[in-house]
Amino acid sequence: MKRRVFQIVSVALVNSYLTAPFTKGLCFPVLNCYACPLAAVACPIGSLQHFSAIHVFPFYVVGVLGMVGIVVGRMTCGWLCPFGFLQDLFFKMHSVKCRLPQRLNYLKYILLVALVIAVPYFTGEPWFSKLCPAGVLEAGIPLAMLDEQVRRQLGGMFWFKIGILSGFLVSFTFIKRPFCRAICPLGAIFSPFNAHSAYRLEFDEKECIHCDKCYRKCPVDIKVYESPNSADCIRCLECTDCACIRITNILRASEARQKSQTGEAK
Repeated sequence: MKRRVFQIVSVALVNSYLTAPFTKGLCFPVLNCYACPLAAVACPIGSLQHFSAIHVFPFYVVGVLGMVGIVVGRMTCGWLCPFGFLQDLFFKMHSVKCRLPQRLNYLKYILLVALVIAVPYFTGEPWFSKLCPAGVLEAGIPLAMLDEQVRRQLGGMFWFKIGILSGFLVSFTFIKRPFCRAICPLGAIFSPFNAHSAYRLEFDEKECIHCDKCYRKCPVDIKVYESPNSADCIRCLECTDCACIRITNILRASEARQKSQTGEAK
């Protein structure tokens, strides 16, 4: 319930509109379209594409994402991202439920390199944003509804993006967070930080009975006892309901190891 509150507040803050004159240039570590009429912050993926297209290294964007990643890993995906929140809500609908093949989780890294960096660099066009389902939902559809001139200019590309969005919305109802796990380039940026971030999951092997409660509750289908700091973990902390799993930081983990070693020595 606490996570839902954070997700709702995040949606409201990043689309608060009134603060846009002061905050529009700020890079917020979630997928939220800059072109949305209510957007109050910049999308980091859109920013990366822009700098790649103009052949300038994005020091500010990389710095922000790097600081977030090194502290909490992918936690913003689980607690703050509006598009992730949408996927959580759709999955609650009554439908047949399916598992996403694990090998598809690597696709997001290919898309990060290809559509976010390489293609904009060589074409000067932000092609991931052109195809992004979050973009058409948050910006394309609202702008078309609000502006008659925009509606007159709609063409095949717009309806193609509507098709992409529709396909994802349907998939959200029967697969846990498929966009986050297989497509999102922001998730691809944060994923490598999970194993090295200051805050991480800690698993007590002695207490675990392999009941798979963590696996059933996990929104990205991870067995925490196999990989407590998996690159695909969004740090939602749903699994910490189990007594053998907890969130900790590197200082506490180091102190715990020292106490354990001291006890064993005695």
